[in-house]
Amino acid sequence: MKIFKRMLLLVAVFITIVVVYNYPKLNIIAGYSAKNAASSVFVANRSLAFTDTTDNNFSPINLASDQVQMPKKAVISSVFGLLSRTSFYREGTGSVVALKEEDIHKSYLAPKRGVPDNDTPFPYGNAAQKDTVFTNVDYEQLENALDVLFDPENKTRAAVVVYKNQIIAERYAAGFDQESKILGWSMTKSIVGTLFGVLEHQNKMNVFDKAPFNDWQNDERSQITIHNLLQMNSGLEWNEDYNTISDVSKMLFLERDMTKSQIKKPLVGAPNESWYYSSGTTNLLSGILRKQFQTHQEYLDFWYADLIDKIGMNSMLVETDLAGNYVGSSYAWATARDWSKLGLLYLHNGHWKGKQLFTKEWVKYATTPTPTSDGQYGGQIWLNAGKTYPNVPKNMYFFSGYQGQNVYILPDKDLVVVRMGLTKNADVDLLLSEIIKNIK
Repeated sequence: MKIFKRMLLLVAVFITIVVVYNYPKLNIIAGYSAKNAASSVFVANRSLAFTDTTDNNFSPINLASDQVQMPKKAVISSVFGLLSRTSFYREGTGSVVALKEEDIHKSYLAPKRGVPDNDTPFPYGNAAQKDTVFTNVDYEQLENALDVLFDPENKTRAAVVVYKNQIIAERYAAGFDQESKILGWSMTKSIVGTLFGVLEHQNKMNVFDKAPFNDWQNDERSQITIHNLLQMNSGLEWNEDYNTISDVSKMLFLERDMTKSQIKKPLVGAPNESWYYSSGTTNLLSGILRKQFQTHQEYLDFWYADLIDKIGMNSMLVETDLAGNYVGSSYAWATARDWSKLGLLYLHNGHWKGKQLFTKEWVKYATTPTPTSDGQYGGQIWLNAGKTYPNVPKNMYFFSGYQGQNVYILPDKDLVVVRMGLTKNADVDLLLSEIIKNIK
């Protein structure tokens, strides 16, 4: 009996050690599952069953089990019953993971939204486009080109090809259509960058000014400019690893105010000489945007009134953190058609329906390669300047997000291509080169 009791004690001690050691990981797993499920259900109007079998079905996130509380608009995610996290939905600002019980019961500001234009044809409104048949487009071969994306292994959910402001090809996976909101993940970063271009055009911002953080004024970080941050070239320490407990995973699932996560970090390289992709940097930029306004309501409204709703991206919702700041690194939802509108705005050098939102010079700035990025990155925008895609024009640039969310802008071809999915398996070089080949 004594031996049996000792064995039970040893097992209990072992289990305790395992749980304590893995507790931080379980915290992140449950947080991710709860957040993703709540946004999928309450922002994108999908079922929990669909979400758990598609979006949350990969390791280790599939260790969590999710439960929806419809009246509270919340999702509770639990990992083996050892730890649970709750994510809850707020009208106008989406879902967020609670850190304390009282977070769920607080009131939160929401942005004022513009009235959708459902009478003007796409792309300037949401009505059906006035179809034009282009004699230089091989529509049949174009459809064949999309087959590259919709191979089952690629898990593509939506594809839209826009040529000269006209949708010339469009396809959706089962369960999705042109009204489906899809998370853009890091394509949200390009929205943040664009807002700096909007403010610069309004003479309210100079991106070459020093970053406005008091914490940096008395050390070498005082030399960091907004420009360095836009180019991900500040030299600040950061770990962008989604497979471990890292800076980015802690920021997204454990921080109340995500705009402050990288402010605390030291320099590990010289500004303008140390390119490193960092979601913390983009949320820091969201914090800089907040500093441009006297009230939080003005900050919330600006994103929509001066950009998102102004170009008719009416389906878009950008989620905020618990402090009410937009999570500019990761959390914008919109239809594939609305994502294409942001690409078209760049294709048209910031001009939209007779108004200039940002300048042609801003487009040049945002698509100029960052030093030490090997031609891959500009101002919160990815580039093909280093010929990552050898059969695609060098001046192609694109917005890019986790699991293969992409908007490709090809200025020489008057072309915007959107792909939304769950993997990066698709052969982008083949896809884009085939589309180009079938537009003579």
